[in-house]
Amino acid sequence: MRKFKYAAGAFVMLAGMQLAHADTLDIVKKRGVVQCGVTTGFAGFSAPDAKGNWQGLDIDVCRAVAAAVLGDASKFKAVPLNSQQRFTALQSGEIDLLARNTTVTQQRDTALGAIHAGINFYDGQGFLVLKSLGVKSAKELDGATVCMQTGTSNENTMADWARANNVKYKPVVIEQFNEVVNAFAAGRCDVFTTDASGLASIRISKLENPDNYVVLPEIISKEPLGPYVRQGDDQWLNIVKWSLHAMVGAEELGVTSKNVDEQLKSTNPNVLRLLGVTAGAGKNMGVDEKWAYNIVKQVGNYGESFERNVGQGSPLKIQRGLNAQWTDGGLMYALPVR
Repeated sequence: MRKFKYAAGAFVMLAGMQLAHADTLDIVKKRGVVQCGVTTGFAGFSAPDAKGNWQGLDIDVCRAVAAAVLGDASKFKAVPLNSQQRFTALQSGEIDLLARNTTVTQQRDTALGAIHAGINFYDGQGFLVLKSLGVKSAKELDGATVCMQTGTSNENTMADWARANNVKYKPVVIEQFNEVVNAFAAGRCDVFTTDASGLASIRISKLENPDNYVVLPEIISKEPLGPYVRQGDDQWLNIVKWSLHAMVGAEELGVTSKNVDEQLKSTNPNVLRLLGVTAGAGKNMGVDEKWAYNIVKQVGNYGESFERNVGQGSPLKIQRGLNAQWTDGGLMYALPVR
């Protein structure tokens, strides 16, 4: 009987937590700020600039949600989290969404009380080495020491790939991302392995002589990165998901931060629905009909965000590749607003 009471109490407490997290939109509106979980500093994706203002592709997801819900892209707070903290912070309600270069996996999407709200960057795990090693392929890394961060999917992916390719290696696994970078830069390991976007960021922003390093050609995994929200709050999931789709869809439709006001007079019904001239989409989500207009006006479309943060307009110079629009051979495909 006592055990039953404890079990019932735990069930009630869990149900209460789910109910408390089922009204994120109301909480955010009342607070006036979107609490956004980000990295502790990852150039191109989420990092503070010289003035302390957070910038990056993931930060633009935070800004887009703030623009959609509060009408002001600046009304977000970046909450820096390491890889071990990120899901706990989301589960506890410390943050409203997680936009932290996080790979979408089955386990994360089903067993952590979280669910992904779309993909904002298609990536894959790769390898960074010193050019002086003379290595041309990851399959030449037999016996190498490999730096990686604990608590990420990189550990298991590396182990699986090495086993499949009969490559033996010595892992150097460190908790804090910056400490992993420092260990690699100090020569404690021969190889740094993480998502290829991360390697590009590390090479440009963290290493003293970037030209002394090379990213090997192998990509050994699929790493679709995207924002996460808590399970059980469908309205908030819809807002985060459609904020991302609005950015992707705006690029497809040719709507930019520079021409969005002119596009309010468009004859294209898809543009008019996206920008709220034809009402309905905002009401469906419980936000202002100008939700997507505010996103594009204040943050830009996906292409603008990509180029500014990680593309040709940035130090990283990452090619669009899989992150190009579907019409250009990529995987970026916006669901229709109708």
